[in-house]
Amino acid sequence: MSLPLLASIFLSVLAAAYLLYGRFVASQYALDDRATTPAVARADGVDYVPTSPVYLMPQHFSAIAAAGPIVGPIVACEQFGWLPCLLWILGGVVFIGAVHDFSALVASVRHRASSVAEIIRENLSRRAWVSVMLFIWLALVYVIVAFTDVTAGTFLGRIEELDGVAVGFDAGGAVAFASAAYLLLSVAMGLVQRRWNPPLTLLTALFVPATLGVVWVGTQCSDLLALGVANPHKAWSVILLGYCLVASLLPVSLLLQPRGYLGGFVLYLVLAVGTIGIFFGDAAVRQPAFKGFEVGGATGLLFPFLFVTIACGACSGFHGLVCGGTTSKQIAKESDCRPVGYGAMLLEAFVALIALVTIMIAAPDGPKTPAGATYGRGIGRFATVVLGKDHLLFATVFGSMAFSTFVFDTLDVATRLGRYIVQELFDWRTRAGAIVGTLATVGAPLLFIVTADAPLPGRPPTYLAFWTLFGTSNQLLAALTLLGVTVWRKRLGKPVWFTSVPTLFVLAITVAALVLQAWTGFTAARGPDGAWNPAQLANGAVAVALLGLAASVVAEAVAAMRRVRSDPRATPRPSSVG
Repeated sequence: MSLPLLASIFLSVLAAAYLLYGRFVASQYALDDRATTPAVARADGVDYVPTSPVYLMPQHFSAIAAAGPIVGPIVACEQFGWLPCLLWILGGVVFIGAVHDFSALVASVRHRASSVAEIIRENLSRRAWVSVMLFIWLALVYVIVAFTDVTAGTFLGRIEELDGVAVGFDAGGAVAFASAAYLLLSVAMGLVQRRWNPPLTLLTALFVPATLGVVWVGTQCSDLLALGVANPHKAWSVILLGYCLVASLLPVSLLLQPRGYLGGFVLYLVLAVGTIGIFFGDAAVRQPAFKGFEVGGATGLLFPFLFVTIACGACSGFHGLVCGGTTSKQIAKESDCRPVGYGAMLLEAFVALIALVTIMIAAPDGPKTPAGATYGRGIGRFATVVLGKDHLLFATVFGSMAFSTFVFDTLDVATRLGRYIVQELFDWRTRAGAIVGTLATVGAPLLFIVTADAPLPGRPPTYLAFWTLFGTSNQLLAALTLLGVTVWRKRLGKPVWFTSVPTLFVLAITVAALVLQAWTGFTAARGPDGAWNPAQLANGAVAVALLGLAASVVAEAVAAMRRVRSDPRATPRPSSVG
């Protein structure tokens, strides 16, 4: 099947899903524009700001569409082939992922813009709230581990299409410099905005072209960030964790907001490049469509590991954190939840398709490389449709730098959320509490990365040792969020099948994956030579911990449902709006 035909069918299904199933789910929530949303009721010009969906949807989309829908499809395609990946992305996003995002957003809006954890506390119990908070923190640790390692790999990248061609710079060094310069640009934009507050159009005109310009500068300064150490991959990982430590403590107006704004333009440009490359390029599908139901290795079973390897793009529990963290505080009227919640998730599925295509067009017998490098090469090939093949190297550096910008967004947001959780669990509201919470959130990934085996030629990239558990925790968080929504709707006497069926499906997948990963982690923790493998041991222990926390939440949900059955008059607390 040709890529243009494949993409046309994919986009047609997404459009039909929004018009048909998205409308059906919206009807189940009986969205009412006469109701006063938290953004209107508590408008303060800072956190609660009624925002048009024309502006809110892109903001929400750039917040959820980071590196998750890129890495997962690439890794899964290498394992199982592109066809099962495509089917899961398409079916999962329509009936599970978009329903999850839409439901989490509506639930948050009707619970005073509360977080997912707070919604669970109101409708289940405080014990369930503690379990969910700890679950989220462990999951965030694995987000940081996986994305730190995969980003470090892009800073040491090699471009196989140009092997043997004399080039004037190091591709990995160029990506590292361009990524660092992008962060400095974001800080500069934040400082200019705080000091002079110029019009946003002027800031856009200055800093968006500069963001693209640093890609060229990176090709001229590729040697400046070359690390003369024995293990540069691990050194870059430690440096990135240091960045997370600092970035998560900075005011959001200084780095997070301007970086997210500039990163949004990079994301949309990459989407445009990918679309042009798919429809007007001459790339052909080179990967096999299907490699088998069991392809070997600890995670070689298609069920359940296909589903959890594609951690985003089909379904992502972390989107619920965004819905309840920032987006729900900006919903001006309830009907906006459909384009923002359901629509943005469908668009993320298209991001996942573009990522999947970058591996589909790669040589099937090529060397195992980090997903970021594969994505950069694919986007680079697509960009040459516009720039010309003479600019392949520059275009590839842009693709890899774009991937790094998405990861930076994930890394420091995940660190900041982890810090919030530690502070809230222990009621540490001081600056010292913020520092301790951040150190705890960064310290655990640092321990994982420092003790992990160094990546060697012919060995799978290190992040694959953590990616599957990250994907499992992400999907299980989505199931727990849908479980909380299901209990809330049951207490209201509303139909729950469209949330309960996805909940049970994702629970079955993730519990099976966790059990297998726990068994593998403990059995492989000691090698044939008697040496301990800390990464495998940690994976086994965390898998057991996640199972226990999830079981606690499920038990509390079952108890809450029984209370509803025993007292049909039971309703949510007065503070919760139906």
